[in-house]
Amino acid sequence: MTHLLKKPHVNRSFIINHASSTSYIWKKDVCHNNSNLFLKSSPPKKVCLRRSLSHPKFLRVVMATSKTHNVKAIVSVKQSVGGVIKNLVSGIVGNNHLVLELVSADLNPNANSEKKTIKGKAHETEKKENDAEYEATFVVPADFGNVGAVLVENEHGSEIFLKNIVLDGFPDGPVHLSCQSWVQPKHDSPTKRVFFTNKMYLPSQTPSGLRKLRENELKELRGNGEGERKSSDRIYDYDVYNDLGDPDINSKLKRPVLGGNKQYPYPRRCRTGRKHSNTDPSYEKRDLNFYVPRDEAFADIKKIQFNATTVSSGVKTVLESLDTIFTDIDLGFDSFEDIDTLFKDGFQLPTSLDSNNLNLLQKVIPRFLKAANDSQKVLRFDTPEALKRDKFFWLSDEEFARETLAGANPYSIQLVKEWPIRSKLDSQIYGPPESAITREVIESQIIGYTTLEEAIREKKMFMLDYHDLYIPYVSKVRELENTTLYGSRTLFFLTKQGTLKPLVIELTRPIIGDKPQWKQIFTPASDSTNLWLWRLAKAHVLAHDTGYHELISHWLRTHCVVEPFVIATNRQLSIMHPIYKLLHPHLRYTLEINALGREILINAYGVIEDSFFTKKYSMELSAVAYDKLWQFDLQGLPNDLIYRGMAVEDPNAQHGVKLAIEDYPFANDGLLIWDAIKQWVTEYVNHHYPSPSIIESDQELQAWWTEIRTKGHGDKSEEPWWPKLKTQKDLIDIITTIAWVASAHHSATNFAQYAYGGYFPNRPTVARNKMPTEDPTKEEWEKFINKPEQTLLECLPSQIQATLVMTILNLLSYHSPDEEYLGELIEPSWAENPTIKVAFERFNGRLKEIEGIIDTRNADSNLKNRNGAGIMPYELMKPFSGPGVTGKGVPYSISI
Repeated sequence: MTHLLKKPHVNRSFIINHASSTSYIWKKDVCHNNSNLFLKSSPPKKVCLRRSLSHPKFLRVVMATSKTHNVKAIVSVKQSVGGVIKNLVSGIVGNNHLVLELVSADLNPNANSEKKTIKGKAHETEKKENDAEYEATFVVPADFGNVGAVLVENEHGSEIFLKNIVLDGFPDGPVHLSCQSWVQPKHDSPTKRVFFTNKMYLPSQTPSGLRKLRENELKELRGNGEGERKSSDRIYDYDVYNDLGDPDINSKLKRPVLGGNKQYPYPRRCRTGRKHSNTDPSYEKRDLNFYVPRDEAFADIKKIQFNATTVSSGVKTVLESLDTIFTDIDLGFDSFEDIDTLFKDGFQLPTSLDSNNLNLLQKVIPRFLKAANDSQKVLRFDTPEALKRDKFFWLSDEEFARETLAGANPYSIQLVKEWPIRSKLDSQIYGPPESAITREVIESQIIGYTTLEEAIREKKMFMLDYHDLYIPYVSKVRELENTTLYGSRTLFFLTKQGTLKPLVIELTRPIIGDKPQWKQIFTPASDSTNLWLWRLAKAHVLAHDTGYHELISHWLRTHCVVEPFVIATNRQLSIMHPIYKLLHPHLRYTLEINALGREILINAYGVIEDSFFTKKYSMELSAVAYDKLWQFDLQGLPNDLIYRGMAVEDPNAQHGVKLAIEDYPFANDGLLIWDAIKQWVTEYVNHHYPSPSIIESDQELQAWWTEIRTKGHGDKSEEPWWPKLKTQKDLIDIITTIAWVASAHHSATNFAQYAYGGYFPNRPTVARNKMPTEDPTKEEWEKFINKPEQTLLECLPSQIQATLVMTILNLLSYHSPDEEYLGELIEPSWAENPTIKVAFERFNGRLKEIEGIIDTRNADSNLKNRNGAGIMPYELMKPFSGPGVTGKGVPYSISI
């Protein structure tokens, strides 16, 4: 048989030798409705025999094509944990269905109007372990064109989570739609939900039949800026931080509004639209509705884990219950042995605590507060990893220094670039600006260097500088009970072994009322008195570092500044946009965890205020830091390192920078992740934007970047350091920075919190008492001399503060079972694009290589900051992890 001709609406044509086909009765046209005559096919096709004009001895058999396609839609709906769809009534039992409408990607060529959609009802057909399946059938005309979207209506009585839709039956193969979204009942949300196919389009490339849908979907997501948001809404909008205080309950709960004013500039949060305070209309009422757009909420598995082990329920109960456990909330520990018993023997609860309260504690935080049994009434904490390895790690000066490079806060250490050290604050208000740290003190301790200038020139001097940021708050904080504050500076020297050696701590109290400025330096010492003073000074510095870490390195520079990126991305970039697809994994769960933070952690009388030295000034201080310290162009790792003097640009170096400290675990491993992200983003961006003109003409992309600057970070919109968005390099740098902050930066400051801070003497959140040498009374000094250990214990957090913080840090260090790690799973739209698929596989492969590189580094005994007796290896930049408190793993997003 020989193929002759292919005509419109003709599937197949065959020539049959007439002489060998005598069984056929010759007629001008013989047609049979027989699908099995030559070819099995479905649906049946009309078979026609026609004489071949050019070859009269042959018959031409024409398979007349049907003008329609029978298409089956398979809809996957996610099961709730336990295998039952929450509140979902089967469509088979009743009249409830999912109504689907197929939307053509093309307009009618004649009328230039949208083609009529094709509607069908999907019925539940199967329940699997994790999904339920719905099916619908459609008869699609051949001239309908490509399906570009599906409209969905939910006729059930409650919301459902739509995972994906597959349309099967088209000649070119199945059409896939990854939905991953909640669909509200039709009676609650009459607007039909639109889901686009997995194909990515820049705005200018959008098929004509989808342009209006694309625009309308973004309008839906932006809302109109009015009304109170419901939990089922999908609206993204901006507001200031005006819900941290609650003046309607108590005037003491009033806190400054952060954002929208010159005194306290701040990034924006997601708008909730709640009613305003009766006492002060500039505040929003704090009620139970801490709204986040519906698709930003935790999935069931995350929610169950979080409700059982995290802030939303556990910490509330701890706060409430511990108040009943301790009759004195300021009561400290009697000895360090008592602290050890929290991990060894557990914490003995008072016998007066009834069993209901104890059971409640066990239920809400079973993972971290383990009860031996109800009758014993014992709470037991997991032993932090650092304490498991070395019981006395927290006393070590070497460990104190090492953790600035490989601990929970590797973002504060900086190079000393000039001498003498001077404050930039107003000396008329705060006192003389000169540091009390003298040349003689330094030179007596830097072995092998004759002068301080030589050590500075050779980049051997480093510092933790918490002086100018904290000094303006010393007087305010000291007015509060059971806390104190200094400005502090701590200097370190880089040894030949590549480790840091602490040299000196300076603590400063500025002018307060009629009291003059007080400042004193403390050094490591061999005599008993100065040794205990050094330990007390370290406790103050560690509290300063812990506060800076939590409020600035962690909260401000990751959670807080990323929230506007989440909002702007959903408001201005269509889900079809390639840059939306690239950013979306980095934005998962961030709005939800931030809302929970506003509810419990950073609010008035929340965990931070109860437990940290800054107390009610905590969030105000973070706003000051945002004003003075935060720049978008310094958030990428190389620029951050260069800014702090921890690296210099070097085109010949592996990562384009040369580190000032070669064994800087966070920087060494972080640069591997940074380069991997940047390479992936570079390939992705260059594929979609082959020329700068496409970037400049991309209206969605330009609106996105404009809105981030002018609305999301509107209080800094006029700063000159904002990058322009004109070239591929501009876009690559911007996206790489956002991806880095949401993934590796957050991981570096989050997942080692319990390992290092779970034993709170190592990272106290508050120093409750001033130094014994600051204007001491005779009784105070004698108490210090006779019982220095007791003086240190009384300076550390109280029992309730320590217990609460230990609980929180363990909770926040926990990886959820549904964690999505950097480069682990490919997005469906990337898998359908061969070029992007190959680039992602290369990214995934590089991350797996990085795992091995980090393991090799941790095994290298020459790297003293990550290898040695009792030292924790540095694994925070290892990309992948299992669930739990593992101290490793880089999730795509800020999800905890």
